[in-house]
Amino acid sequence: MKLLVTGGAGFIGSNFIHYWLEKYPDDEIINFDNLTYAGHLETLKDLENNPHYIFVKGDITNESEVEKVVKSVDTIVHFAAESHVDRSILDPLIFVKTNVVGTQVLLEAARKYKTRFHHVSTDEVFGALELNSTNKFSHDTKYAPNSPYSASKAGSDHLALAYYQTFGVPVTITNCSNNFGPFQDTEKFLPRMITNLIDGKKIQIYGDGKYVRDWMYVEDHCRAIDMVLRNGKIGETYTVGGLTDDISNLELAQKVLKIMGLGEENIEYVKDRPGHDRRYAVDWSKIHDELDWSPSRDFDTRLEETINWYKNSHDWWRPLKEKSEKIYKSK
Repeated sequence: MKLLVTGGAGFIGSNFIHYWLEKYPDDEIINFDNLTYAGHLETLKDLENNPHYIFVKGDITNESEVEKVVKSVDTIVHFAAESHVDRSILDPLIFVKTNVVGTQVLLEAARKYKTRFHHVSTDEVFGALELNSTNKFSHDTKYAPNSPYSASKAGSDHLALAYYQTFGVPVTITNCSNNFGPFQDTEKFLPRMITNLIDGKKIQIYGDGKYVRDWMYVEDHCRAIDMVLRNGKIGETYTVGGLTDDISNLELAQKVLKIMGLGEENIEYVKDRPGHDRRYAVDWSKIHDELDWSPSRDFDTRLEETINWYKNSHDWWRPLKEKSEKIYKSK
């Protein structure tokens, strides 16, 4: 296969590229990324001399740039997106441009060149679940996004399926729960928590801390995409998640503190953010039943591995953290 990976310098995209070239070393990958705040080529330094890997700097909203790369591949794996909820509250327009317009431009190129298109999306498009319910998001859950970020991703999902229904573009979608693991930007909740503690700072928890999330290890997500690309049904959506069962942000913070040998005096509650969804939980039975996918290891083991990675990777995350803190102070 020859793949175009959009957003391949980002967290999940870079992990996917590493995963794919390790498993399929004879395949070819073009990494197409605009290198915004979330794109870091340092993550892929080990592939610079790999003849099966090429980096192309480009903007998914630019039709000519997109066509140049799409015409030479047979498969698009579309990660590129603005994805940080807090940033979407500060500047919603860039989320619409990147996530909706950018996806449409890619789909149009896929239509023109008859290219397989896999769209990577989020469970946040489904809105929020009741805190004390047993319901979970699945492939047939009604869309009800609550933030500019999730609304823009919902729009891109609908466009992808519309291009399948209207034009016959071979589309699949995965809606994933919260990912974690190596090379995740320190703006995200779990890396920010870990790196704050490493630096002797407190964990900041929004509101009462009872916001429930489903967490999946990034490599498990990469395996899920692999299985959908190889054997998934065209035109179908697959929800993928982790092994956590209704773990709150506060409980996650407590787990991190325990692993790092610290006490709960290191927790600081801060003002809640607007439109904060109470609970996410993902039913991944469809991809399990149809493609035999499931998370590979338990959450606590993966969490400890992730904490140790950040402890040993100061050179990677510290410059990013200092840069993002300057940006937020200027807002």
